[in-house]
Amino acid sequence: MRTEPKAGRWDWLFARLDREPERPTHIDVPRMTRHRAALFGATLAFYLAIVWLVVTTSWLVRLDWQVMFFRPYQQWSQIHWFVDYYVVLGQRGPTAVMVAAWLGWRSWRQHTLRPLLTLGASLLLLNVTVGAAKLGMGRLGPHYATVIGSNEMGLGGDIFPSGHTANAVVTWGILAYLASTPRARRWLSALSAVTALGVGMSTVYLGTHWLSDVLLGWAAGLLILLALPWFEPLIARAEAWILDLRDRRRAGRAAPAAAPAPAAPVTAPVLLKRRPTAVQDGATAARETAASARHPRAPAHLAPGPHTTRSERTPITPSGTRRPPHTERLPRGTATPAARPLTNGG
Repeated sequence: MRTEPKAGRWDWLFARLDREPERPTHIDVPRMTRHRAALFGATLAFYLAIVWLVVTTSWLVRLDWQVMFFRPYQQWSQIHWFVDYYVVLGQRGPTAVMVAAWLGWRSWRQHTLRPLLTLGASLLLLNVTVGAAKLGMGRLGPHYATVIGSNEMGLGGDIFPSGHTANAVVTWGILAYLASTPRARRWLSALSAVTALGVGMSTVYLGTHWLSDVLLGWAAGLLILLALPWFEPLIARAEAWILDLRDRRRAGRAAPAAAPAPAAPVTAPVLLKRRPTAVQDGATAARETAASARHPRAPAHLAPGPHTTRSERTPITPSGTRRPPHTERLPRGTATPAARPLTNGG
């Protein structure tokens, strides 16, 4: 018996991925070149410099306090409503959904899972690195500052670096990283840079972050984008593993189901032979007693059996004659009566 495989929930997506070619030939996977490695080193140095300037309560911390006392949200209150909406472009939830929808369509068109897997890897790196830095430095924000002129470090806060800024750099920058042509990569790089810059300055305008928080957030997001080529082999192995797992599940569903072996016929003599002797004798005696208690009745069809010879059969002698009685016929040995005279002259 053969069963047809049922269509699973993701079979329509994997069927699309099975189409050739697996990946367009004109799209190159970025590699860690010397230029990119130099940018990564410079950005890392800038990151460490910002941290050092804040920890030592340098001129950067005094600049943070000056911007905070300036209160931009009061100086330009007429744009407050716009900034409230614009800063959403740096929130992780809404931006991740929008970018994932676009990259999902790209995966559909390019027949590969690489765009979605790259987005997942970048967001994972963002959560690990930025989250660890926030918890490790524990800086308080402008609204919760305790001592004027202090760096507010190690007081249990979680705003250094700015998560909105780093998320805007990574989420919108991943579109430029995955661009299929150099021209699209340049335009998307400029657009993502402007968007991330606007999100960072919006947090400063609203007073939720220090200026140094935004600077460190830009550096943290850029470090993740520059480090992504090192994770490309891992992304390729993850894609191959997912497709291989799909193939194994599909092969398991398409395998013919093994038909159950028919049970061997069990007859009454086999069961009687397997019974103990005492149980068999008791059952036989009970059947014979029940048969003798019933009124004997000839079966409708007799099975052929042994016959006795004619000489062994009991002769049956009929009593009397077999001829029907006749009033005018006399028994043998009697005289014949005289003929009856005819009347009327006959």
